[in-house]
Amino acid sequence: MAKRSTRRRVGSSSTISNATLSEKTFPRDPSAPATTEDKQNWKGFCEIESEPAFFNIMLKNFGVQGVKVQEIVSLDDELLTFLPRPVYGLIFLFKWIEEDSEKQEQSCPEGTINNACASVALLNIVNNVPSIDLGESLQGFKVFTANFTPALRGDAIGNFDFVKEVHNSFARQKTKTLSIGRKMDMLNADLLLKNEATAKKGKRRTADEGESEGGFHFIAFMPIDDQLWKLDGLERQPMCLGSVQGDWLSQAKPDIEARMARYEEGQIEFAILSLVRDPLLKMVPALARNVKAINALSTRLDIIKPGWRSYLDFSTNGENAGAGSLIDNPNLAYGLTQEMLDQVEPSQAVMDLCHGDVASDILGHREQLVATQVGLRMSIKDEIQSNQSDEERASARTCDYGARMQNFVRRVKKQSLQEA
Repeated sequence: MAKRSTRRRVGSSSTISNATLSEKTFPRDPSAPATTEDKQNWKGFCEIESEPAFFNIMLKNFGVQGVKVQEIVSLDDELLTFLPRPVYGLIFLFKWIEEDSEKQEQSCPEGTINNACASVALLNIVNNVPSIDLGESLQGFKVFTANFTPALRGDAIGNFDFVKEVHNSFARQKTKTLSIGRKMDMLNADLLLKNEATAKKGKRRTADEGESEGGFHFIAFMPIDDQLWKLDGLERQPMCLGSVQGDWLSQAKPDIEARMARYEEGQIEFAILSLVRDPLLKMVPALARNVKAINALSTRLDIIKPGWRSYLDFSTNGENAGAGSLIDNPNLAYGLTQEMLDQVEPSQAVMDLCHGDVASDILGHREQLVATQVGLRMSIKDEIQSNQSDEERASARTCDYGARMQNFVRRVKKQSLQEA
């Protein structure tokens, strides 16, 4: 996949006019923002984009800890090696075509929930990794549905208000019309279900329905108990792709590439996301070990070579930004706490130096550790800024601008009529 894919959404992007709004579901002004009552009464799932930032905040809101979603721009082995390890699973998004619809009618369980496959793919992966902290709500759901069949568990997800609320908080802000807002997205989803039901009854589709954009579907790939599995919410059972031998990512590639090959050259109708261990879970403890080691060596130098600090060459030992740039105490800006420092121990190499009397060796190793700390701090800052960016994007996305935009359009229209 040479080009970066555009963001895709689950489901079809049908549009709807005010005349087709459901009075039973939303008795109030359809242009007004969706209220808490509206969201609770609505039983559907809105379509969402394959944006890693949204998925990361969804996981956070689910209560899942220690997992990060990253986009994969290519399946080249060289690029896959840069993914943080371990890689818990892949989520593959592709365009739903007519051939898929025919297969779905033969294999899809009754009661399949439209547009829920993004959340289903996420849950399929995190629920099958024992080391992941799911949080109270998802852990309770996992225990409750432990003996369910895959179809029943999928039905349970569709009725799990907690998952539905988090999922629907990322409804699109705009449609192809000027009707903007989360409530309109809910109404579009309802219209799509109605159109699908009409099509299944053999009724003829209208021209607008036939020209609507095709839907997109998420499926997951992941290793479970030394077997590679394909987890598709529209299939009755998970599909085993064989025993894991070596790098499971390489084994998942043929199935994904086969789907990608079905599109014409230049058509970007797919995207790939990876669920990996949060890099901060490795970086921050590494920083704690680094600080503990530097402090241990500094203490030893104080004993065998008093006054050594006055001879430091700040241009070569990594402290050229000033002594204040070196972290030697807890620092919450980097997530470093006193508890973490108390729990880590210096490496055996550092301990050996601390029992020696060769100041030059101790100073040399300390300089290496200081240089390493500079790189660690930069990496941690980048991750923290990335997380903050995800929060900002999600915050902007979950804000419902519907009412404001409707009022703006009305004022512009009124002013135009007056000027005419």
